[in-house]
Amino acid sequence: MTKAAAKTGSGPTTMVAIEQNFPKRQRIIADDLAYRILPFNARAFVWLMRPAWARDWMVRVTDKTFPGIWGGMMCRKRYIDETLIELVGQIDAVVNLGAGFDTRAYRLPALADMRVWEVDQSENIEPKRVRLQKLFGAIPAHVTLVSINFDRDDLDAVLASHGYSANKRTFFIWEAVTQYLTETGIRTTFDFLAKAARGSRLVLTCVRKDFLDGQVMYGQEGLYKRYVVREKIWIFGLDPETVADFLGAYGWRVVEHLDYEELAERYVKPTGRELTSTPIERMVYAERL
Repeated sequence: MTKAAAKTGSGPTTMVAIEQNFPKRQRIIADDLAYRILPFNARAFVWLMRPAWARDWMVRVTDKTFPGIWGGMMCRKRYIDETLIELVGQIDAVVNLGAGFDTRAYRLPALADMRVWEVDQSENIEPKRVRLQKLFGAIPAHVTLVSINFDRDDLDAVLASHGYSANKRTFFIWEAVTQYLTETGIRTTFDFLAKAARGSRLVLTCVRKDFLDGQVMYGQEGLYKRYVVREKIWIFGLDPETVADFLGAYGWRVVEHLDYEELAERYVKPTGRELTSTPIERMVYAERL
């Protein structure tokens, strides 16, 4: 995973923070901590987006430039939140792989007594540590921040050194990370996930392989030119038809495999807003057998 990929760490939470400028009935996801956890520059940008005209302009421009990215971002976070909350009582721990400036561990009451490990590159972990200390006076006792490079470091050893045990039934979150890794990094991470306790759960997002290979654009030429061609940070993709077999080889059974139109039907439609949905990303929820 490149250092350039780490620069995207605060982007999703910045978008979630802007989403909070909508009236409650129109928000796809509620997150009252998103704004406060961000670094200063990101908070300043969100502050500028407070007026309705600025907020609407930001969403409109984003959706035009990268169709589906706004609604997709909000939907995937809402889905993970709801799935995680439903499983409290059936799991012992949460490991967020590529946590960025995610706020779940701090805003969801269901996780207040749950051990949570947030794993990411130091470029994201350290500024997040600073913000958490500023907000709470210290890192909340149930959370452990872990710095790692997924392509280079031994995830098993690094987590173990921070007190994590593989015998815990764990909810693993792997949101908007897989496309940034090499295949070696992906398979090394799945080697680790293959050791997870039976009954553990995994929610991950993945980008279509045919898009990253340049075979089909799906109307996402802007994303392709930026992240694949120019910045070269989107690397790994999966074919939707092979996801179940890929996970199955590591002992995981797919419980739910959704495209973003299905997520939009659940979460965008009730708000009355009109947002496009991205065809290049999928949401996968799986259980360790």
